[in-house]
Amino acid sequence: MNDPTEKIITGDYHDPFEVLGVHFDRNNNNLVYIRTFQPHARQVSLLIEGREVKMRLTRKQGLFEAEMHKEELTDSELPPFNYQYRITYIDGTIELRNDPYRFLPQLDRRDSYLFNFGTNYKLYDHMGAHLTIIGNVSGTVFRVWAPAACRVSVIGPFNSWDGRVHACRSLGSSGIWELFIPGITENELYKYEIKTKNNNILIKSDPFQFYGEMRPNTASIVRNLSRYQWNDQEWRQYTSTVSPYTNPLSIYEVHPGSWQRDPSNPDRFLTFRELADTLIPHVKKLGFTHIEFLPVMEHPLDESWGYQVTGPFSLSSRYGVPEDFMYFIDQCHQNMIGVILDWVPAHFPRDSHSLAQFDGTPLFEHEDPRKGENPEWGTFVYDYGRKEVSNYLISNALFWIEKYHIDGFRVDAVSSLLYLDYARKEGEWVANQYGGRENLDAIEFLRHLNSILFDKHPDILMIAEESTSFYGVSKPANIGGLGFGFKWNMGWMNDTLDYFCKDPFYRKFYHNNLTFSLMYTFSENFILPLSHDEVVHGKRSLISKMPGDIWQKFANLRLLLALLWCHPGKKLLFMGGEFGQFSEWYCKRSLDWHLLEENVLHSQLMGFVGKLNQVYRENPAMWERDFDEKGFMWLDFEDRQNSVISFARFGNRAHDHIVCVLNFTPQTLYDYKVGLPENCDYAEILCSDVSEYGGSGGICDGAGKIHSSIAEPFSQAGYHTQLTVPPLAALVLKPVTSR
Repeated sequence: MNDPTEKIITGDYHDPFEVLGVHFDRNNNNLVYIRTFQPHARQVSLLIEGREVKMRLTRKQGLFEAEMHKEELTDSELPPFNYQYRITYIDGTIELRNDPYRFLPQLDRRDSYLFNFGTNYKLYDHMGAHLTIIGNVSGTVFRVWAPAACRVSVIGPFNSWDGRVHACRSLGSSGIWELFIPGITENELYKYEIKTKNNNILIKSDPFQFYGEMRPNTASIVRNLSRYQWNDQEWRQYTSTVSPYTNPLSIYEVHPGSWQRDPSNPDRFLTFRELADTLIPHVKKLGFTHIEFLPVMEHPLDESWGYQVTGPFSLSSRYGVPEDFMYFIDQCHQNMIGVILDWVPAHFPRDSHSLAQFDGTPLFEHEDPRKGENPEWGTFVYDYGRKEVSNYLISNALFWIEKYHIDGFRVDAVSSLLYLDYARKEGEWVANQYGGRENLDAIEFLRHLNSILFDKHPDILMIAEESTSFYGVSKPANIGGLGFGFKWNMGWMNDTLDYFCKDPFYRKFYHNNLTFSLMYTFSENFILPLSHDEVVHGKRSLISKMPGDIWQKFANLRLLLALLWCHPGKKLLFMGGEFGQFSEWYCKRSLDWHLLEENVLHSQLMGFVGKLNQVYRENPAMWERDFDEKGFMWLDFEDRQNSVISFARFGNRAHDHIVCVLNFTPQTLYDYKVGLPENCDYAEILCSDVSEYGGSGGICDGAGKIHSSIAEPFSQAGYHTQLTVPPLAALVLKPVTSR
């Protein structure tokens, strides 16, 4: 079928501009033809220079044509020819429409070249749906990447979802398709209809959609992201001058769909604008420096917690409109709270409306299933070696920073990117060019990502969830590292939680769980996570992991949290842990806030978390040298019989340090010797056993208790003191006088 007109009618033509719009007769340059395809019209008239010309139906399927002589056109009507159509539809309705096929290509060739080269970092300004004005005509320009497609059309209510009506122009070898549709305004629904080389028809959401329908619907929505007026200049100035590595970093991890639901309708998600009124005061009261959200990007399945992303550029419609999230972030910043997003470049789901086999071929995913599929999660893996895919992901990270003022990312499942044999059995993976298991394309992608993000936004937080001992995760890319700023300390988390699950009587046999982390603590810039992954799938909540009766459970949890805050490394706690929720986290219901009213131990625990953050912020020794081995000193790590450890943390200033003593048994230890770094008096600045926070209160309730040093060495220290250590408790001491 070589007849272009026939191809227009059947929706088979890759270049509709060759037939539709304005065309000069090849044999008679004085004749001009204007054509439109309107399969739902009964009659079409051409409106030009105040005249109305009835168009002739040349094909019964809806191809209309007007023939004019060149001399009938004034200079103002030379290309792009300002005209409109008056369309009378079969149902009798009448519309005036501008012709999409009278406009020239709008994408600069340099932008398409940079995309194909992998370095168009503002790709989100060009791809997707953008409201614009061309020649005094307002509408939306659509662009999508589908290099293997035979045809791409924009469909929506504006054309009765008919892919024959608004076929796009192919921008050549770039693989990009483009169409400016006049009259398309904000909040219009749309999708792409893609005809593949196998003549299959695919209906796809926009990979660059900025907003979309609430699941289970999947249409993209035209959205303007440029109207919000930001008021966070003070915060941005502050973060540009303060290093996160040598300052407090205490993160409260949140799933926005279940932190709190609408009290009058538990099935309704709160919008981010609503959450701002409750979540921000909660975080501020407890003293956390940052909120980290599980993925907020569009995803179809609630139970995926957001990690099965189908719209990487789209705020999930569960949580309101984009301006609601911008407002939330703005309010956080005005309250001096940063916002971190979980970001998922490791994989994407197989949903037919999304990225999978986008143009009928493996486009975003690697074509070799041994590299392009993740058998553990049943998902596709991005093809990191394809420059356009790498560009897509890097521009996505920049999008959230520049459009939403995000302060950082926790990059999910980095280990699955790094290793070709991740979750694969022998024979299910293919080695790299050197015969190794490392995914060289993914490693290069991560280095590229981090280099660009830090170059453009030096104060950004880039955090890797990486569970192996891969070298240099938080080392700069230019010295062979991956270029992240931080890495989750999964080893500390696993060892510590395993230890706390033990009956205190048996803990002495697992003492290495407490001390082993210091063998590698300073090898990376670690964040210590007590994350969402540890309170689901039968693992039990933090408080439910703890052994003993109800008092011991809360004492153990206070002790665990004290260890988290005292240990070198930045801090992360998942929601619910701050007040001791007993049930496992479930993504489809609110946290059990009622517990705060039912048992005072829950509110006391929450008060203790606030106290931990207060002590943490006020004492530079707890954060200035988190990643410097000279900022830590064991005082005693060998007392496994009593299940006690003690250590000192040091700040930058002379004599600025704290002493931490932690007793992991329910026995009170009297006249217990603790080594001290200096010969001076020490005051208690924190005790987890005070009655105010649910402790026994028998020993610690004397605020600011002073302990004098004895000028005799003990264990690893040059001096020591003797004190009473409460059961299942942590003590933190600080020097008050020098001798």
